[in-house]
Amino acid sequence: MNFIGLLNWINPVLKFRLLPKNDLIAGDKHPWRSTGDDPYFHLKYKGRAPQGWYMLNITLSTTVSRVTAKIYHSNTIQLDENTALSFHLLSGKQQKRVIYFDKPASFLRLDPSEQLCEFSIDELSLTKLTEGRARKLILKKIQGRRNINSIDKNSNTELLDLYSQCFSHKRTLQTYQTWLEQYEKNNCNLVHLQNIYENLEYTPTISILLPTYNTPLTLLKACINSVKQQIYPKWQLCIADDASSSKDLKEFLIELASTDPRIFVTIRTTNGHISAASNSAFELSEGEYVGLLDHDDELAPHALLMMVQAINKNPKASLFYSDEDKIDEFGQRRDPHFKPAWNRDLFYSHNYITHFCILSRNLVKRIGGFREGTEGSQDYDLFLRAISHLGNRQIIHVPHILYHWRAIDGSTALNSRMKNYTHQSGKKALIDYFHPTNIKVKVKDHVLNNCYRLEWPLPDPLPLVSLIIPTRDNCDLLKTCIDTILNKTSYPNFEIIVIDNQSTCQRTLDYFDEITTSFHAQVLKFNAPFNFSEINNFGVQHAKGSIIGMLNNDIEVRNSEWLTEMVRHVSRPDIGCVGAKLYYPDGRIQHAGVVLGIGGVAGHSHKYFSAHHNGYHSRLSLVQNYSAVTGAALLVRKNVYQEVGGLEPKLQIAFNDIDFCLKVLEAGYRNLWTPFAEMTHHESVSRGHEDNPEKIARFNSEANYMIEKWGELLVNDPCYNPNLTLLHEDFSYRVE
Repeated sequence: MNFIGLLNWINPVLKFRLLPKNDLIAGDKHPWRSTGDDPYFHLKYKGRAPQGWYMLNITLSTTVSRVTAKIYHSNTIQLDENTALSFHLLSGKQQKRVIYFDKPASFLRLDPSEQLCEFSIDELSLTKLTEGRARKLILKKIQGRRNINSIDKNSNTELLDLYSQCFSHKRTLQTYQTWLEQYEKNNCNLVHLQNIYENLEYTPTISILLPTYNTPLTLLKACINSVKQQIYPKWQLCIADDASSSKDLKEFLIELASTDPRIFVTIRTTNGHISAASNSAFELSEGEYVGLLDHDDELAPHALLMMVQAINKNPKASLFYSDEDKIDEFGQRRDPHFKPAWNRDLFYSHNYITHFCILSRNLVKRIGGFREGTEGSQDYDLFLRAISHLGNRQIIHVPHILYHWRAIDGSTALNSRMKNYTHQSGKKALIDYFHPTNIKVKVKDHVLNNCYRLEWPLPDPLPLVSLIIPTRDNCDLLKTCIDTILNKTSYPNFEIIVIDNQSTCQRTLDYFDEITTSFHAQVLKFNAPFNFSEINNFGVQHAKGSIIGMLNNDIEVRNSEWLTEMVRHVSRPDIGCVGAKLYYPDGRIQHAGVVLGIGGVAGHSHKYFSAHHNGYHSRLSLVQNYSAVTGAALLVRKNVYQEVGGLEPKLQIAFNDIDFCLKVLEAGYRNLWTPFAEMTHHESVSRGHEDNPEKIARFNSEANYMIEKWGELLVNDPCYNPNLTLLHEDFSYRVE
């Protein structure tokens, strides 16, 4: 069924009034259902055909999270896919987009969705733009991109091509199956894998530990076949059956041992649960390394090869882990988990390592193997005891999907709450890990199952925190910031230092007098052009506290424990910068840690996610390490600030906080982000946007400074994953 719509001309806005046969209009509460081919709308209008620059506003509400809509335009009724405008839309989220009609668009057609779904059109309009306004909006959007300097900025075609890349959600919309096809084509072809194998200098034996207990034979056979099909040949499969009641299972295992000299089987006479069975399997092992495999999961054919390649590249390392996905009973793969490189604080929050993991056999022997009494989280307990003997560089992430976790009814892969005892077991493992350190860390339950919140001790006496707030006029913003600090902060020992950067508003000057008198805040004059780095360096020189807190004047405190939480972490000797969870005023996420490389230099993790979203594999809800955090709300010890030379004055506006965090990282500290310090950030309200030629030139200069200085780190963030996008901030797939 095809719907014909009417487009009314209301200068200078084209408002689409959709009039199908049932008088259904935009925003109607009775949504259409798309079959992928229909419906579509011929958008007719009265008056002159649109030509030139327009701002499109479009919002769809759909029964799927994302859709691709298209607008076809021409001066004939023929459809041309090459000139069609594609819009990758999130349900219920407005997209504003500058578009250009080089010829009169006498024919317009809207295809709301290429996917099967129900939808309603909540908003659809075109607003006429002058060429100058359109180009300014485009330049603002593309600023900071790596290839901006290579284009002809006078060319509408080149500008629009680069601009459209900012909206390209191919990675976001792409299915995992499509990503897999490309990945396996590039990385899993036999010629490529054979070349890796032939170039290995060290070829250790990997002993795979496989405890079994009444495993369905079809799943166990698939599991074992995944080992037998390994491209890397030097393996040993060590199977320990934990006194299964299945006669068929035992007979199968006994016969299996006679089929391949690399397969060893022991049948336990008493059921001791998974830790005891894993130790029995370990007793059979002879290889230099051991790998952990659950009895109904599968290894990728190149799993051991990629692990041995990593061993060759990191000969001093003793623990290696890979990315993973889930596999259902029909062999369909989904839900990949692309993990960061070793992320200590994320690991304290939950066992993100899980599968596939191999460890030095000598290390496992040294720590006494698996510990009985930790069933359900016996691997987490083993890893925790292992890392207590390892340096950070001895724990290596192998960024390939090497493990397929079986997701069937009753499995933890399908639902972590299927085995609630695993949460308590993991909590006990964490408590036991910290007990010998004499650090009074409290391990608390998290709202998410199998996740934890660590409460680190506060120093005694409580350190003084110097909160440095640069400002210029904008009295209302500053007052809100200071009022929420004073009224909502439970941490008692802080001072407020306001840096006045040439304010002229009398209300603001009067407010300075008020806070100096009433709240004993310091107001320091910085009589020079705005330079965020120099202003904060100036503030630190006058700070009395041993902890520096950088705060923008457009910050509002949301929870009372924000400063206590940040002080707990920043007081840890191995932690450098600590960042907070920032929201836009509408409640969406503005900052949840910084990912290097996104958009050319850096982007904010989980930007625009909803306030209650747990994020990519729960990362929006867990304390963890990031390479950088925003300077809009950042704590750091004063001695660390001074050690790295403070903020870089060459970076007046942009990226000075990222550069600072990377200097702190380079000095040997870990930067950290916590979701338990929450604030609202009215981003760019006080200074405005980078929307004039001078600001854009300065921004691009600062972006180039970062690219030249930090180079490879900006495209290979260890707290991210090389399989994830550098175009968007949503943890979607990277496609080369």
